[in-house]
Amino acid sequence: MPPTYTLHWADKLRNLPKGAWDDLAMPLPTPFLEYAWLNLLETSGSAVSQAGWQPHHLVVWRGGTLVAAAPLYLKSHSYGEFVFDQVWADLAQRLRLNYYPKLVGMSPFTPAVGYRFLIAPGEDERELTALMVQEIRRFCEQHHLGGCHFLFVDPQWRHQLIDQGFRAWQHHNYVWENRGYETFADYLGTFNSNQRRNIKRERQAIARQGLQLLCHQGEAIPAPLFPLMYKFYAETCDKFGWWGSKYLTRQFFAQLATQYQHRVIFFAAYAADRPLDPLGMSFCIRKGDQLYGRYWGAWTDIDCLHFEACYYRPIEWAISQGVQRFDPGAGGSHKQRRGFRAQANQSLHWLCHPQLRTIMDRHIDDINDQEQAHMEAINQELPLRQGDSSA
Repeated sequence: MPPTYTLHWADKLRNLPKGAWDDLAMPLPTPFLEYAWLNLLETSGSAVSQAGWQPHHLVVWRGGTLVAAAPLYLKSHSYGEFVFDQVWADLAQRLRLNYYPKLVGMSPFTPAVGYRFLIAPGEDERELTALMVQEIRRFCEQHHLGGCHFLFVDPQWRHQLIDQGFRAWQHHNYVWENRGYETFADYLGTFNSNQRRNIKRERQAIARQGLQLLCHQGEAIPAPLFPLMYKFYAETCDKFGWWGSKYLTRQFFAQLATQYQHRVIFFAAYAADRPLDPLGMSFCIRKGDQLYGRYWGAWTDIDCLHFEACYYRPIEWAISQGVQRFDPGAGGSHKQRRGFRAQANQSLHWLCHPQLRTIMDRHIDDINDQEQAHMEAINQELPLRQGDSSA
């Protein structure tokens, strides 16, 4: 007899059982679908309806067992997604069609690859995926939403959604991969001579200014660093005004200290005369052999500190810890100059209105081809020594 599934929509993660959710999420490489992280975003007031992120998670039960889940959010805008779909929203407006509100699947404010439905081992993944997609489409049509969008998806999962009628839109982010380096010098050796000198000069600038960077990890992180990281984060965001992307609340960083500390790493810069008071700091998350850069800040503009705190010191630490992949977060050409390669990621889209779907179907392959050519051009410009593509 086939299993009987019950589908349910939950508007708060805390109404769902943490242990059952993490049974689904913990085996995944990404840390950003785990219960503690997603719940922290909600309970801190960061990913909430007042901010335009209304949690509306889809879960599937078989009897009393949670067998599948999809973190989802109702949205009336595209802020905090880092997939810049405003061109589609503008097109819909010109055609007098709805694009917002929309249903979005991602870990909010987190442009890191890995989103997918959470499905228990031993279940029929394709059957459950089809069932969940059917319910999502029903929900979108019933509530007159513009569509459903899954962002920064797990590349192994996206094929199942393409089979369900979603269209893949290609983007890129910057990633460092460990090619068997034993030391930072091994990594440095992959660059051409000019860039090796530049990186050495940037790292030496930190020492010349009398600064030392220390790594604080997990339970060993001093408690005062969490509220301090919020101040650095807020200061950095405020510098960019409207475009500053300040989405996380002060409460998020306060709760981070008790609810998610085990995955947190701070790289903090100290002056010799201020050994307990960091001048700047970067915030990373680690799970297994994956490292993710999230935020950074400093009280003043210190020469080369951004490069040291956000790139060089985390890479050096990653090599020493056997980390295989470092995603430094959103950003651009300054990562390219430091050996981060452009790597494809995909978002998946299903638009409710047939006219919009037809336009996307007609043009998305050309858009993806252009993005592929752009990535190839970026990677051809990496400052590597001749014949070396290993950075």
